[in-house]
Amino acid sequence: MNDVTLLVFTLGDARFGLAAMLIREVVRAVAIAPLPKAPAIAEGVINYRGTIVPVLDIRQRFRLAPAPLHPDQHFIVAQAGPRLVALRVDRATELLGISPSAIAPATAVVPGAEHTAGIARLADGLLVIHDLERFLALDEAKRLDSALGGTAEPAPRRKARGSA
Repeated sequence: MNDVTLLVFTLGDARFGLAAMLIREVVRAVAIAPLPKAPAIAEGVINYRGTIVPVLDIRQRFRLAPAPLHPDQHFIVAQAGPRLVALRVDRATELLGISPSAIAPATAVVPGAEHTAGIARLADGLLVIHDLERFLALDEAKRLDSALGGTAEPAPRRKARGSA
């Protein structure tokens, strides 16, 4: 069975993973423009190669303390369902291949973990695998679309890039 390739990233002291096949690119953090009337999960928007892309606050999803924007942080530009989004993380650290047998379904570990796809058991600890396909609740997605006013365009899916 083929390994699952994940991009590992950090938020504070915690490590998380994201399916590499959803990732468009990892870029250095830049200034975020406010987006009035957006749901709380959206920090604002950035201009990514000519496309207006919402920046989502994943710290909020994992109940972590907010952190100010810093130029050493990264944006993970990725496909979240039909839309392109940027996730602000402290650092994208590595691409990691993990055996599917080392990944437990999130609901088996933490019932109600709707934004988590699974928990990987690694030699140096656990890795929470983020489920970007279910990141936005339906009402948040509708409010985000309304706030964007049609400025964001769904992006075609691309293969993951091999470097962070």
